[in-house]
Amino acid sequence: MPTNTEIGDRLKKLRKKKKYTQFEVSKIVGISVSAVTNYESGIRIPRDEIKIKLAKLYDSTVEEIFFK
Repeated sequence: MPTNTEIGDRLKKLRKKKKYTQFEVSKIVGISVSAVTNYESGIRIPRDEIKIKLAKLYDSTVEEIFFK
């Protein structure tokens, strides 16, 4: 199981690969910019429904991002 920091790093890399800003991700997913920041810094882990939205946005799976 990856650490919160590793998950945050994955989310940040996936966002940058798609060339999204944190603001754009927040609007698409329906969360605050501070939530995106907290997820990417490993301070918080998103709720399940947000995990699903992020995985779809990044053309990935919840398992690949949060559990491998």
